[in-house]
Formats: sequence, C-alpha cells, structure tokens
Amino acid sequence: MLTFNLLTVLVLVGLFLASSVKILREYERGVVFRLGRIIGAKGPGLIILIPAIDKMVKVDLRTVTLDVPPQDIITRDNVSVKVSAVVYFRVLDAIKAIVDVADFHFATSQLAQTTLRSVCGQGELDNLLAERDEINDRIQAILDKDTEPWGVKVSKVEVKEIDLPEGMRRAMAKQAEAERERRSAIINAEGEYQAAQRLADAATIISASPAALQLRYLQTLKDIAAENNSTTVFPIPMDLFKPFFENRQSSPPQST
Repeated sequence: MLTFNLLTVLVLVGLFLASSVKILREYERGVVFRLGRIIGAKGPGLIILIPAIDKMVKVDLRTVTLDVPPQDIITRDNVSVKVSAVVYFRVLDAIKAIVDVADFHFATSQLAQTTLRSVCGQGELDNLLAERDEINDRIQAILDKDTEPWGVKVSKVEVKEIDLPEGMRRAMAKQAEAERERRSAIINAEGEYQAAQRLADAATIISASPAALQLRYLQTLKDIAAENNSTTVFPIPMDLFKPFFENRQSSPPQST
C-alpha cells in the first residue's frame, strides 16, 4: 500500500513539474498570463508557472521570411502585371505581438499584399522595372510604420518577380531591338565621320609637303609589288607631272 501511495505521489509531482516548468531557447520569449492578466514576458531559460493559473504563449524572435504571393496590379499607364515579393521581419516586443494583434504573422502578410498593390499601382511600368530599389524602400518604410504598434520590425522588402503580359513582352523586345539598331547606326556614323576627318587632315598635311606625297606614292608601289599578281608597275617621278598641273592651274578659262 505504501509503495502505491509513493508511486502516486511521484506521478503527481511529475505532472506538476511538466505543467509548471518550461524551458525557453535563446530566441524564444514566453508571454505569461495569470488568471487572464498579463504579468510580463519571460525567458530565455527556465520558467516556472503555476498550474491551472498561469498560461504562457511562446513568441519566436528570429527573422521571419514572408513570401508574398503574386498580386494582380494595374499600373498608372494601364498595364496589367503580376508582382510578387519577399518580406523579412522579426518581433521586437513579444507582449505587443500577442496582445495588440490576433495573429501578427497573418496580419503582416495581408498588410504586405495590400501595400505591394498600392505602391506598384502608383507608378508606370517603366518606373516599376527600372526603380526596384526605390520601390523596395517605399514598401519597407510603409510596412515598418504600420507594424510598429504590433511590436514587429520589417527590416527588408524585395520585389521578387514582375510577370508581364505576352504582348507587352514582344513590344518591349521590339523596342530594345530598335534601340540597339539606333545605337549601331550612330556608332557607324561616328566612325565614318572620324575616318573622314582623319583623311582630310592627312590630305592637308600631304598637300603642304610634296615629299610626303612622294613617300606615300612609293609606299603604295611597294604594297602593290608585294602581292602575287601579274601586274607590272613602272614608277614615274611625280616631278614629271608638276608642269602639267601648273599649266592647267595658270591657264585662263576659255569663253564660249
């Protein structure tokens, strides 16, 4: 009989310890309610509760990665797109996260979806594609301000994917191709202009120095002779043509 009573006492003590002693990890906090009234946040470490009187709600303080599903958005220039994002947040005040909002995780998720639609819908498609960092900062600032009363800190927001309609993709591809062709034409024109400018400069220098023209003539003959062809070239001194050029320039035009 004594053994049975001792066994009963041990079982009761074990049940008491199991219901009253809690161990919280370093990243956990326990919000303790005593007879429905909050008495504070406990942890980490060993927590002792009064059975049937104290109730504890665990809160994880680690950063949570929230995946925002694709949202149907109409931009200011009337383009329909689907935008998804990812939100990083963590609980700073465990008591506010439990007392001031029913489910802080669900509430943050819904707020992130509505804020994403609102911010992305205020801009045009080009701004949405080119100014992602600015859009991320705007969404993060709005979410952080709205979740502050819940004891939640939104540390970062990233727009993950922007899904465009097929027709818009084709139009943007054509626009990009036209832009590349325009740049190519400008580069070619610039190259031709520079080449023409260099030729004009070379012609000015050669015209001022007959010896330079003679050297250029000899270099051309050398290039022709280096090729394997049947053409025979007889160099003629340029001085032989000089009197003809001078007579042609000095002779007056004939009247008809």
